[in-house]
Amino acid sequence: MNLRILHVGLGPLGLRIQADLLTRSLGTTVAAVDPAPGIAGKLLSELVPGAPAVRVQASLDELAHVGAIDVALVTTSSDLRKCAPTFQTLLARGIPCVSTCEELIYPWLRHRELSDELDRCAKQGKAQLLGTGVNPGFLMDALPVFATAVCNRVRSLSVFRVQDATPRRVPFQKKIGAGLDRAGFAKGIEDGWLRHVGLGESLHFCAQYLGFTVESWSETIEPVIATRELECKLGRIAIGQCAGVRQVAVGIVEGRPLLRYEFQAAIGQSDPHDRVLLDSDPPLDLVVKGGVHGDVATSAIALNALRPIVSAAPGLHTMATVPMLACSDAGVRRR
Repeated sequence: MNLRILHVGLGPLGLRIQADLLTRSLGTTVAAVDPAPGIAGKLLSELVPGAPAVRVQASLDELAHVGAIDVALVTTSSDLRKCAPTFQTLLARGIPCVSTCEELIYPWLRHRELSDELDRCAKQGKAQLLGTGVNPGFLMDALPVFATAVCNRVRSLSVFRVQDATPRRVPFQKKIGAGLDRAGFAKGIEDGWLRHVGLGESLHFCAQYLGFTVESWSETIEPVIATRELECKLGRIAIGQCAGVRQVAVGIVEGRPLLRYEFQAAIGQSDPHDRVLLDSDPPLDLVVKGGVHGDVATSAIALNALRPIVSAAPGLHTMATVPMLACSDAGVRRR
């Protein structure tokens, strides 16, 4: 089945996904939307060489031939409230949606009423909605839950993501505070834009599907300080400036810290890795040496989710309620 895709949001991640789509036999972009100056009004092929000559519209209201769309990709914002109007419009038109909105991974944590509203909207429109990504979406939530399929019992869970942010895209490096001084870092936290979005969502996702009742939870955030001069896509980072961010979330279950999540992303980070540590029967300690490249993997998982979400039941989904995602791409394997 060659899916007819609507893509909303053509920032660096969206363009990466479009480029990857060209190399895979998953579907064709038949419509695109992005209101940003310099993007709206252009042909998609001008932004991504080889892409279809589809005119990028400034809003969903400008789209015609809605019936010719099988699924939508929404790669716009981490904030669910900002994305919700787009989701509501598409779901009401019966268009399934896959989004990289981080808060959509487990939206009931911060937006319970809005989550219920989106679920109703999806069911009324006989459409589906899924939030996915490499993190949140897979490494710190779906992967740990699926790993417990071989366990008789799980007593506690710790998940670690340690990234060298040097090869990541510019928006990610900005989001972790690379190059800021301590005052600028603190201001970024205060203004709400400097943080990894989704750590709490990952923790509560795992708690939900592993049967843990979270009595309380906390999250801390602090800078990773450069101890040597560094270079990144934003420029030079001097000794004493911020190279990145460290966040830790802890979930209290039965009075004990049984869920622990550690996220650290910094320019020049040593020993990058992803790790899932389960105190379980049998015990599990899964480590990805070098870590998973976030930009490559986010694009891949968004594309790999398209067919599963189309075949899912109408409603608001999580990574635990859709058919299992996998890299299904015979076209690439034949080459």
